[in-house]
Amino acid sequence: MLKNLFLKLVFFAIIFASLVAIFFYRIYTEETDLADKTVTLIIKPGSSFAEITSTLLKEQVISSRIMFKYPAQFKGLDKKLTPGRYDFSGKNSCRSVLERLEKGDFLRIKVTIPEGNMIWETASLLADKLRLDSAKIRNLDYDTSFVRSLDIPSLEGYLFPETYYFPWGIDEKSVVKELVAMFKSQTKDIWINNLPNNLNRNEIIIMASIIESETGVGGERKLVSSVYHNRLKINMKLDADPTVIYGMGGLERPLYKKDLRKDTPYNTYMRKGLPPTPINSPGLKAIKAAIRPETTEYFYFVADNKGTHYFSKTNAEHNRAIKRIRSKK
Repeated sequence: MLKNLFLKLVFFAIIFASLVAIFFYRIYTEETDLADKTVTLIIKPGSSFAEITSTLLKEQVISSRIMFKYPAQFKGLDKKLTPGRYDFSGKNSCRSVLERLEKGDFLRIKVTIPEGNMIWETASLLADKLRLDSAKIRNLDYDTSFVRSLDIPSLEGYLFPETYYFPWGIDEKSVVKELVAMFKSQTKDIWINNLPNNLNRNEIIIMASIIESETGVGGERKLVSSVYHNRLKINMKLDADPTVIYGMGGLERPLYKKDLRKDTPYNTYMRKGLPPTPINSPGLKAIKAAIRPETTEYFYFVADNKGTHYFSKTNAEHNRAIKRIRSKK
């Protein structure tokens, strides 16, 4: 009799425990529906798990404090949240939200840095996309200890053009570090022992930045490179318009003849050799062209009316090309 009673109690206890487990599992997996609403959750370093839970409940992202709290404590998630911005929309449950928090599945913002961007252009783009301070990014170029810590001579030239996915809330220094790290990873295997004209690596980046500004046509990069390398060999001024424009802080108008007489460290019409720094951050193809120029006897080139350039060996030939292009125009 007692044995049967015990068995019945065990049976009912199992049934009860199963029903309770099913009940709580349903709450754990029960979905809320935010419909067309998006709820943004900001987790900062040191954020309180209790505050996060309250926010999610208030915004109806989850439906149960208990079934969110205890599974999180069981996983230790309440003590190791990944900071970031988490956007919730559509259907969610305690389970799905905890899984996102456990994975650190926070918002990442896509930012594409174009080839040939000057530092102030990149700073403005990053500030707009990531809600950063563009002046702080630009001023990092003058922070010698910071630049030195990255093992580069300047930020200009080394903010590598690429598509990035940045976490929301990233700061200015961290963004710059990622761009420079990308430069190093993309260029580590391209260097050769004997660089042309005995240039060092930074001088190659300076050359590449000029090439990047002069042409976006793939087949011309090595030809443009050959012109500038040929000029360097005989100590001839580079006469590069983009360096003049850079020295004037950038221009939103055509370059005038009087601008060529404005003396700045970047005016290669007035000063021989390369400018003191890169004039933008060049892409990998321009850097490779600077390292391996075409072997030519060209010393001049001029833009034609087709988006390409005409290359010449002598000044007389160059002047004839200019005259011919202008007459067609």
